[in-house]
Amino acid sequence: MTEIKTVGVVGAGTMGSGIAHVCARAGFDVLLCDVEQRFLDRAFGQIRAELVREAAKGKLLEAEIEPTLARITATTDREMLAGAEIAIEAAPERFELKAEIFQALDRVLPESAILATNTSSISITKLAALTRRPSQVIGMHFFNPVAVMVLVEIVRGSATSDATCAAVHALAVRLGKTPVEVNDAPGFVSNRVLMPLINEAAFAVMEGVATPEAVDQIFKLGMAHPMGPLTLADFIGLDVCVDILRVLQEGFGDSKYAPCPLLVRMVDAGKLGRKSGRGFYNYAK
Repeated sequence: MTEIKTVGVVGAGTMGSGIAHVCARAGFDVLLCDVEQRFLDRAFGQIRAELVREAAKGKLLEAEIEPTLARITATTDREMLAGAEIAIEAAPERFELKAEIFQALDRVLPESAILATNTSSISITKLAALTRRPSQVIGMHFFNPVAVMVLVEIVRGSATSDATCAAVHALAVRLGKTPVEVNDAPGFVSNRVLMPLINEAAFAVMEGVATPEAVDQIFKLGMAHPMGPLTLADFIGLDVCVDILRVLQEGFGDSKYAPCPLLVRMVDAGKLGRKSGRGFYNYAK
């Protein structure tokens, strides 16, 4: 398999900008693609701010900030990704959107290139079947904040080759991450276990069993969690939690994964968590 020198990242949101950041910091050339220039501009601002924080903490030299940023090329043209040996899709958690991106990338990228997805729950096998290279399609699930969290959940689809797995495993290590390999199933391991916990925590609040503060304090003090499930849900994004729960419900055909009505109402009201300024907690201040 071709040596990876250039990484394409599709989607310049929180996860995409974080992936672009760690790839550039590790010395890779990065092609960061999104549909509008304003999303790319925002991503560059976020990456610069994170690099400045890292320099202040002594994690990199201040002189490395500009060269790192210079390794990232922003584009709204997917055709530019033809120069990448791997493309990592980091679009919102909707199958139809990811399917369209994967089919476009399959047309643009060289035959030898790997197509990876940062999906947190959607079937790798199903996405791979839309391409002409199912053996080169894989899940590369980073965790937020990407610059800090060391885990990458490597997800093998039913057709993913050993060579693809080995290449992505090596890439994750070069990024300073710890890759953990799992097989394709709804929600993989991380969200198959985490989302029912968050959902039950929301039910406990909706049913008046406890306040969000009480639920979170019980998990922090009693289970040694660094943050409670509802604080974590706000950090992930309540809309993302609802999307993942719906993927789990459809994938397993089991109503136990149906999102809590309180979560759905909050998302409908625009209370998405930290990113919107309000979720289970108020972040406006």
